[in-house]
Amino acid sequence: MGVMRHFVALALICATPVVAQDYPTSTIKLIVGASAGGTTDTMARALGQQLSTSLGRPVVVENRAGAGGNIAAEAVAKSKPDGATLLVSFTSHSINASLYPKLPFDPVDDFTPISMISKVPSLLVGHPKLAAQNLKDLIAFAKAEPGKLTMGIGGIGSSLHLAGDQFKMMAGVDILNVPYKGTAPALQDVVAGQVDMMFISMVTGSAQVQGGALRAYGVTSARRQDAFPHLPAIGEVVPGFESEAWFGLFGPAKLPPEITAQLSAAVVAALNDPKMVDYLRREGAMPAAMTPEAFTDFVRKDIQRWAPIVKQSGATPE
Repeated sequence: MGVMRHFVALALICATPVVAQDYPTSTIKLIVGASAGGTTDTMARALGQQLSTSLGRPVVVENRAGAGGNIAAEAVAKSKPDGATLLVSFTSHSINASLYPKLPFDPVDDFTPISMISKVPSLLVGHPKLAAQNLKDLIAFAKAEPGKLTMGIGGIGSSLHLAGDQFKMMAGVDILNVPYKGTAPALQDVVAGQVDMMFISMVTGSAQVQGGALRAYGVTSARRQDAFPHLPAIGEVVPGFESEAWFGLFGPAKLPPEITAQLSAAVVAALNDPKMVDYLRREGAMPAAMTPEAFTDFVRKDIQRWAPIVKQSGATPE
């Protein structure tokens, strides 16, 4: 009996590090809740190349678009917690917790947050013929003429939609939302002067601002951006305002701590690689690696932060 207890104890001791040492044993799949070619998809593919080099195994991206990213999230939530199936998600992971009356998973309890990847600020832009020359003038005009100005919405319940509603709440202005089925048609109408303004990702809107097709009123990050050093952060005029899209890597719940730590370290290494740094710079994104503990705390707080904004907006899933 004593020999048996000794054997079991020895087996347990030996088994503990094997999970980390043997991982990964197969191809790693990054599931993305967006179509191929979008920012989330291209970011996942850029990260996947770096992870493949670090971990010594193939990393493939699988697109499962639909339901604001929920189809992809559900697939990962229900996958085996062995590190072979991971989720590259974005701000909608937090927003959907309030936007959808019922989800087929718990956005906190059914996942293991591994690391944030990056943040992407947005711009508040308007047609150049608007009388308001700067953000203070724009807010003053909106207060003087409630409901006269219009704001294009590229997707109901998106982070850009809710950035607009957050801005209106915090600035105390009444601006009419004009919904579109996608960012491209909304942007087209702002450039044409059919709609007055919109919030748009720096990735999409920078070229039009630099070319003079749009006027930029402010950036949504807490600080000014190097690409637009003279453009104020909206928070300089509307104290406390900040709204950035984020991208992060998740595993299913109960992912072994050793695998979580190994993946987190691989993300940090990827974000320090010059190729990845250059890719993020071209996308207007900023590397934003976090420890698993810090990312877990961030997700919990981000869900709480978006909840009142979603409620105030009255948004419902498309």
